[in-house]
Amino acid sequence: MYSVCGIDLGTQSCKIILYDPGAKRILAKAQAPLDIIAENNGTREQKAEWYEAALADCFAAIDPGLRATIAAIGVSGQQHGFVPLDAEGKAIRPVKLWNDTSTAVECAELTSSAGGQAALLAETGLLMLPGYTAPKILWLKKHEPQAYARLRHVLLPHDYVNFLLTSNYVTEYGDASGTALFDVRVRRWSRRISDLIDPQLIDFLPSLIGPDKPAGRVSAKAAQRFGIPEGALVAAGGGDNMMSAIGTGTVRDGFLTMSLGTSGTLYGYSDRPVVDPEGNLAAFCSSTGGWLPLLCTMNCTVASEQVRALLGMSIEELNARAEAAPIGAEGLVVLPFFNGERIPNLPNGRASINGATAANFSKENLARAAMEAAIFGMRIGLESFRKLGFAAQEIRLAGGGAKSRLWRQIAANVTGLPVRVPEEEEAAAFGAAIQALWCFEQASGKKKGIEELVDEHVALRDGSTVEPEPESVARYEEAYANYSKYLAALSLLYR
Repeated sequence: MYSVCGIDLGTQSCKIILYDPGAKRILAKAQAPLDIIAENNGTREQKAEWYEAALADCFAAIDPGLRATIAAIGVSGQQHGFVPLDAEGKAIRPVKLWNDTSTAVECAELTSSAGGQAALLAETGLLMLPGYTAPKILWLKKHEPQAYARLRHVLLPHDYVNFLLTSNYVTEYGDASGTALFDVRVRRWSRRISDLIDPQLIDFLPSLIGPDKPAGRVSAKAAQRFGIPEGALVAAGGGDNMMSAIGTGTVRDGFLTMSLGTSGTLYGYSDRPVVDPEGNLAAFCSSTGGWLPLLCTMNCTVASEQVRALLGMSIEELNARAEAAPIGAEGLVVLPFFNGERIPNLPNGRASINGATAANFSKENLARAAMEAAIFGMRIGLESFRKLGFAAQEIRLAGGGAKSRLWRQIAANVTGLPVRVPEEEEAAAFGAAIQALWCFEQASGKKKGIEELVDEHVALRDGSTVEPEPESVARYEEAYANYSKYLAALSLLYR
């Protein structure tokens, strides 16, 4: 018996699963928390040493006998984070994260230098937004020049875990496409955009590999540090959204995955590049060989968690209160921009409660408005998919929000699409494990496609399908229009 290991380095925690592909069952799971450095200027950072410590804690929590069965490892990581390393592979400062909005000025500078938004879309397929990696690099060069002078390697969080395991500086197309330094159409680094930051930068970027190729093998140093087999294959891995797409079965046209976590994402597989001229959908590559057009909002379950904490509610009580309120929360609207926002592009955005009256200002309506706001943010992406001719058939729901029956029903009614939930909740870690299996089998001479492996191993939860209700769909059209009214009016304050 052998197992494959999936690692998911998220924003709030590091998670590991061990999966037995022969028996099609999870053998073990482990999790370790991650802290975050947050400042009022939009700074959101973590320390690279926290990642190594969390990884070690997770492996230590798994039985040594099970760890000894690991034949291949796949790594999922939060996208866009800038892990700056010196020539010896040591981090020279904390990691700027995907939800760091302190680089709005650098985004404007790079957009202007490139010749405007249309020029950026033509060159890379992406706009220059604060979440991406490129403006973080320029920020370091401007604000911490002594640290920048030591920069020799630019890695993303998942690349850094691969580096800890193999000592190799590599990345794959999916995660690389979220840097804004990568031409998604031809899958290569854009020298033109990297030169806008520094002509030397192209030499600091990791080597590119395909999604079915190995990043390397577990080194003797890593084997000793983490208690795992030396020589185990380490797959290319990818960004958390790319791995979640595998883990939820979104590897064919027509399926969308909606992930409800700290951030909210909506993405679908495409066999061709999808560049959104409005910039709402990021034109990412997938980690299966195709493309993965994606909407990302920085504030998804953030609003509901803030409301829950403020009112001292449990998760169960929040859901019960929200369910007691009508669709549209009697006109109460939450704009959930506690962390600024990426789509719409409001790096200086602020959260607000709107439409409150003496009659509708209740715990029930506030709870429901916070939950509805998360899905209204996803609706922006769905409309962009439809404008670009993507014919969505159903939504696969992932993330913490997928556990809520009410949120599943809201998602179905706001989008007008059936919603289904995968059996395995840890979609990113599970997707990384399946990619590791794909890479392992390819290296062993087996030529199964990733689609075939997904069909074999990704199961959907029995009874999880939620169909849209025509009357509720109509009522949500009115509620979404009300949300859009406040969004349009208040966005002017935050641009």
